[in-house]
Amino acid sequence: MTNNITKPYPLLFKPELKERIWGGRALSQFGLQLPEGSIGEGWMIGDHPNGTTSIVNGPLAGIGLDAVREQYGPEWFGTRGFSERNGRFPLLIKLLDCNDDLSVQVHPTDAYPGLPEGELGKTEMWYILDAKPGATIVYGLKDGVDRASMEAAIAEGRIMDTLQVVPVEAGDAFYIPAGTVHALCAGVVVAEIQQNSDTTYRLYDYDRPGLDGKLRELHIEDSLHVIAYEGAGAQRMKTDGVQPGEWLTISNSPYFVVEKGIVNGPLPLATTPESFVILVVADGEGSISWDGGSERQALRFGQCLLLPASLGGYTLDGSMTVIRSMVP
Repeated sequence: MTNNITKPYPLLFKPELKERIWGGRALSQFGLQLPEGSIGEGWMIGDHPNGTTSIVNGPLAGIGLDAVREQYGPEWFGTRGFSERNGRFPLLIKLLDCNDDLSVQVHPTDAYPGLPEGELGKTEMWYILDAKPGATIVYGLKDGVDRASMEAAIAEGRIMDTLQVVPVEAGDAFYIPAGTVHALCAGVVVAEIQQNSDTTYRLYDYDRPGLDGKLRELHIEDSLHVIAYEGAGAQRMKTDGVQPGEWLTISNSPYFVVEKGIVNGPLPLATTPESFVILVVADGEGSISWDGGSERQALRFGQCLLLPASLGGYTLDGSMTVIRSMVP
């Protein structure tokens, strides 16, 4: 274990790569070394029992995010940078390769009594990194769908008739509060910023076998309980109007604020004591410098960095699209 004099610096992690029935090989474009199989998820920054990422750069290389949390606490994560429910890092950052359709699903809120011990609800947002022509997602219910009509549709095998299907393009942003029925569909690659949770309730999975050859479990009762039939505040937006040096807020929730910025040459920025900053390089390449410019880290498409709250001033440079996340 390290000592307490380690100076804060931008942290890069070794992702936890997850095989999924709907995954593919597209995450290799981010320089990731994929194991064999259909790799659907790269947990890029995680502090969860189902996936904890370890640092790969600098003095803390080899240390897990959970150990950083235990040792450096509020100084590095910020005064708001912890889950009040379980003390863990509050967010989970993923890259998703949707080579096939994901199950139709819904996530609970923090208040749902059926949550596993220590688990959070799951509000999330998606930024579409890449989308094949004609790609779509499932995003919410059609008008007028209530619990009774949803139950009837499930029983009669026509749940897709109750769901909104919307087209997606690279650069689209979607806010998915807990209670929103949703599904990513084939042909998209996505950056996901979410509460630090791995609780998903499946409503429908196209009657397909899972990786073990058996039908995957559905969670109809839990799903019917947690769906927000009147809507939970889901929002979508196009983000292609951002100018270099500006920050466009693309998602604003009680759990995270996510902004999109364009870097075109040096862009001085700074962290605050309230929150860590997460940067996802959504396009292009460049660098980050800190400590008065004496330290520098090259950056490329798909990299995800955790900047400690105590880092202070830093400068992004190069030609990059960056997704920046903090806790409010």
